[in-house]
Amino acid sequence: MIARAGMVSALVLAGSLAATWIAWPQDRAPPTSHDAGAADASRQTALAIDDPLAVFGYVLDQLPEHVQVTPTENYFYLRFTHRGVPYTGNIRLAAADRDQGKVNFAYSEQPTDWNPNPKNHQAVLGREQGVTVEKAGPLTYRVAFRAKDVTFVLNDLSKVKPPPGAIKADERFLGPIFDESGLRFFLVFNSRLNIFHFVLDEIAPAADQFAAVKAGEPIQIGKRTGFAFYPFEGRKILIGVHERQSRLNTTLDGPFDQLPENFIEGEALREAILAADPGVKGKIDRLVNFFDGSGRYLIHPYLLYREPADLMVFARCIASKAVPAAERPRCFVISDDEAQRKNPMPLALKRR
Repeated sequence: MIARAGMVSALVLAGSLAATWIAWPQDRAPPTSHDAGAADASRQTALAIDDPLAVFGYVLDQLPEHVQVTPTENYFYLRFTHRGVPYTGNIRLAAADRDQGKVNFAYSEQPTDWNPNPKNHQAVLGREQGVTVEKAGPLTYRVAFRAKDVTFVLNDLSKVKPPPGAIKADERFLGPIFDESGLRFFLVFNSRLNIFHFVLDEIAPAADQFAAVKAGEPIQIGKRTGFAFYPFEGRKILIGVHERQSRLNTTLDGPFDQLPENFIEGEALREAILAADPGVKGKIDRLVNFFDGSGRYLIHPYLLYREPADLMVFARCIASKAVPAAERPRCFVISDDEAQRKNPMPLALKRR
């Protein structure tokens, strides 16, 4: 249900939808055809690719004066090509250190099936490196390096609230999420069962279309995202993300890395995690970053599936006579230990 994040998983992701500005080498424009793309890949550029500060300066130089950041963990995703190889990365204005004048920068070669774990480059930049970060307004920050100054406008979802019925009596709404996939969620904690759900935000039309996995079955999969949902008690609960997208760290790897850090009230998130896993008491801050700097806790209750048929375990759980009605929300949670098994089972089907 909750997993500890490694720095690569937490920081380096592929480019996203609304959040992405695509940085192309200075001497050329974005390709518009297959031939142009091939020519783009064949060109050579002078860039110290192993120097994060040099690459940060290069990327910042390519950006317009104002950019919008939509993911709720404040990642501005980017991609560029260097000597024929595509790179992906991000500039992050994290809630934990942006007001201390810090900006996080990370990039790597774009992961592929044949190169799934490329070398990761990352740095926390500030005045010591010649980078300034200044708060220009609510959720607005100005980042400057050398002669370039860029204003990052973070996504203000402070007024987003779940509609009536979306949050049940034994649940707590922890905050809104805008995922890099383009889908929006409500992060919900069930304080009776000590479990988390990502509930699809349907206030506005979702940036996807959903189709049934199987005729007569309730499970639906997004045609674009591959995200799988179970309609339950008048809302759609996220139950699955495609395994390959997670393995390659794409924009469709799931909302585990987009917690609502700008909108968490007090200790609400940390208290929920401690209720679910008391073993991390004294190890995480209010934004669930580890005090030792090793990363942060990831909330990951859904299944990483390979085939749509893998998702039918949720329908079998809901239909099982061995699962009392009061325990059915546990049908939508796969524990960390269970996720490592070949055919993982929901919490409700495991013996306590």
